[in-house]
Amino acid sequence: MALVNVATELAQRGRKVLLVDFDLEAPGLDTFPLLRMRTNPEGIVDYVIRYLKDDVAPELDEFVAESVNIENLYVMPSGSYSKRYATNFSRIDWASLYGERDGYLLFEDLKEQWFRSLRPDYVFIDSRTGYTDTAGICTRQLPDSVVILFFPNEQNLRGLKKVVADIRSEENTPRQRRIELHFVMSNVPDLDDEDEILVSMKTRFQEDLDFSHEPLVIHRYESLSLLNQVIFAKERPRSRLAKEYGELATRIVDSNLSDRDAALRYLKSLNFRRLRRRGGLTESGKSVEEHLRQIGDLHQDDQEVVFLLGKIAVEQGKLEDAESLFSRCIEVLGYKDAEVYLERAKATDLLGENEGSARDAESVLRQSNVPHGLVLQAMRYVEDDAAVNATTSPAVLSLNGDEQLLLASDLIRFRKKSGDAIRERIAYDSQYEDSLQLQARSELALDAICSRDFLHAMDLLLHEDRDFDEMNFDDAFNYGMAFWADGDGTELLANPFEQVVVLGESMSENKRGANHAQRIAIACWALEDSDKALRFAREARTKGNRKLREFSYWRYRM
Repeated sequence: MALVNVATELAQRGRKVLLVDFDLEAPGLDTFPLLRMRTNPEGIVDYVIRYLKDDVAPELDEFVAESVNIENLYVMPSGSYSKRYATNFSRIDWASLYGERDGYLLFEDLKEQWFRSLRPDYVFIDSRTGYTDTAGICTRQLPDSVVILFFPNEQNLRGLKKVVADIRSEENTPRQRRIELHFVMSNVPDLDDEDEILVSMKTRFQEDLDFSHEPLVIHRYESLSLLNQVIFAKERPRSRLAKEYGELATRIVDSNLSDRDAALRYLKSLNFRRLRRRGGLTESGKSVEEHLRQIGDLHQDDQEVVFLLGKIAVEQGKLEDAESLFSRCIEVLGYKDAEVYLERAKATDLLGENEGSARDAESVLRQSNVPHGLVLQAMRYVEDDAAVNATTSPAVLSLNGDEQLLLASDLIRFRKKSGDAIRERIAYDSQYEDSLQLQARSELALDAICSRDFLHAMDLLLHEDRDFDEMNFDDAFNYGMAFWADGDGTELLANPFEQVVVLGESMSENKRGANHAQRIAIACWALEDSDKALRFAREARTKGNRKLREFSYWRYRM
């Protein structure tokens, strides 16, 4: 049941899957209605009988068939399930097959034929539970990994100890094969474990079978659909049972780094800070470096994988490797995404190759529909004399007006002329909404006051289509301060400060920060209302955070 559902789940994810029914004593894959095959193939038992007769491994074609109902799924049954099945099965002496007739090589040949003829992504083998003549074939010779399904009780624990030990012993044979083990508690009752019986048994299994990771759980599922051998992964995909089988499918995939999804998940999960804190870069018995090399070898032509390997190389400080990987993405694999150019720009900049870094930044800015964050980063690497021109690049112009103003605000910190150029363009370009133009003017005016260009600030804030009572809180205050600062310090204009007080007092107190309260206080003082001025000044001091730098509207600086 687990094998069929996991295989179906992966087939639905686009993997090509072969199911092999090696439960020869009690075969049953062919009893699932949805596993009906296009032809009536022979199977494992017939394959062995044919070999014993001809002394030659048969060709695979007549022993495997494609599923009618599930795309990407193929089945190799236990055999032609008829009256002669039991007779044929009883004729196989497995000890003699392996001891005298090269049975080991027969199944190695069969395994090779699976991959040569079908080229599946996964082969799932249904094995008989417990000690049988064929158990070792299914759990030690053929597999890369074994899923151990167990009901958490003493009987299962006793039986599994030898099975697990035998599988692990393959590492000490001449083949030195490390077989991955996935432990799954199956048919677990969904009951309140107030006495921690289940927790206790799970701990026993972990200790006695020597595994530390959390086992997956397949809960007992009360449904009459089980009588009809429904494949939940396909017919009831939203059920809890289907989701639990899906988790098992993902666990199996994640142990297979040749699977692209597994490689990507592994690369995205790496956190080198956490790994260093643990005192070493090791996971699952292999070093991270081994995993990275393996992924690089297996997926050297995959754009996204190579790109992520480059980002990891930067994080590791391997800048030459990173530059090489990003260059492979761009020049060999044709990955022209803005992010890969930007990542190469970062790596080359750290290597001191400023010209190359600037070229890659310009490649980012020549693209449209680049996210705001990437545009901002690219502007850091553009050469100084090209920075203002870059503000009319496709990447900047394809941002909406709000994003361009946000970009301008960010650029003020390190590319002031570029930030001002964006604001100036929006402020005077009628293609932008009035509200955006006003916002751009407001930001330019504030910057002008900080630069002591008071007349320019007033021109930006007050024009023929606008009066004081139409100004917002910020603009009214800034105009009043600019007017005052432009004179000899004795002349104040009441109108803008009156607007500040009206709007400021209408704000709820919990929305007034230290800056708001400070400005209302100054406006009240300008209007000679000393009591209010003192009250709002105290509010500003109360709300000010001594641990943070705040913008002072008295000094127009941090």
